[in-house]
Amino acid sequence: MKAFDVAIIGGGIIGSSIAFELAAEELDVVLVDREEPGRGASWAAAGMLSPGPDSAEALPLVPLAKESLQLYPQFIGHIEEASEPFMHFASNGALQIFSGPLAEIDRDKMVSDFQTLGIEIEPVSLENARKMESWISPNALAAAWLPRESTVDPRSLMDSILAALRHQEVEIRAGCPVTSISRQGARCTGVTAGGEDIKAKFVIVAAGCHSAFLTGENAVENDWLSRYAPTRPVRGQMLALHSNEIRLHRVLRSDRGYLVPRHEGRIVAGSTLEDVGFNKSLTAGGIRKILDAAIELAPKIADARIVETWTGLRPGSPDNLPIIGPTDIEGLFIATGHYRNGILLAPVTAKIVRDWVRRGQMPASSEIFSPLRFAGKNLQANASRGTAANS
Repeated sequence: MKAFDVAIIGGGIIGSSIAFELAAEELDVVLVDREEPGRGASWAAAGMLSPGPDSAEALPLVPLAKESLQLYPQFIGHIEEASEPFMHFASNGALQIFSGPLAEIDRDKMVSDFQTLGIEIEPVSLENARKMESWISPNALAAAWLPRESTVDPRSLMDSILAALRHQEVEIRAGCPVTSISRQGARCTGVTAGGEDIKAKFVIVAAGCHSAFLTGENAVENDWLSRYAPTRPVRGQMLALHSNEIRLHRVLRSDRGYLVPRHEGRIVAGSTLEDVGFNKSLTAGGIRKILDAAIELAPKIADARIVETWTGLRPGSPDNLPIIGPTDIEGLFIATGHYRNGILLAPVTAKIVRDWVRRGQMPASSEIFSPLRFAGKNLQANASRGTAANS
């Protein structure tokens, strides 16, 4: 039986980014995925890198999101050095569009709130907004400009990072569902995956919306891991458009939807937020909602061809904040529940896990994301005794 330094459960952007960071530290890493790595929520994402909160509940996430956005150029550079350049990362900013009778009030409140959070944003006249993107609706009544926002093509990113992992000789096991996490007393010792026992000093759970359901989608009540990673799937329907006439250069969005340009000329439109379990079906209502928002932003989109539709299952958590940190089981770390921000938060999550594995360190600001916040008072009382940080 081969033993590894680290076993990572989940081959999406979070698990793969962690594997990339740890392999760069010359650790022996195995990455296991229940299906094909990178073909879940990461493959379905829009790829907006926006640190601004989309709701009041997301406010605690802002410092982590800002740090991750700053890490992105270096993160991309390191991946390209280890694989082949994919050149689909862009820092072209974003335009937030407002309509309705309170458009200017809503815009000014957003500008004030974001500036207070240290996010670069400014009000911009509609005339100047249309100089940036001429397709903006004539019904738009106010606009804000976010110059530091970026985009990345998640599919291209996943292809590149998986290629980099192969170059680093990370062992990738696809179609290899984990059925249990091995423990010896209060220490995690590995996993059972694909019918094989895999020994590891550290186990990182990064299985997205499946993190609470490693032994089956209906096994959460009997799965002790759900105490630390009570994830749930949140369906997002998406579509891609193509027009020979319309060419967007930066993200357009409103409080109803968004348009994200891709390098090959497609425009990604989204998205829905639906608590429907593991149902990945497309619905007429969902597609209509996306198209209505897209056409409201840029009316000429109505003439574009729909070239692809798809769904993804985001990993939600009870408070819709990420679950990042060690458990009170020695050697077991959780990195999941990133909800709508998995692509954005990949660099900083990988950095946090690297520092924990290598140096036993966790940033003081990360306590709010600890998996022990769900695990009950007794587990929280033991948090300082059994973490891998002190092993």
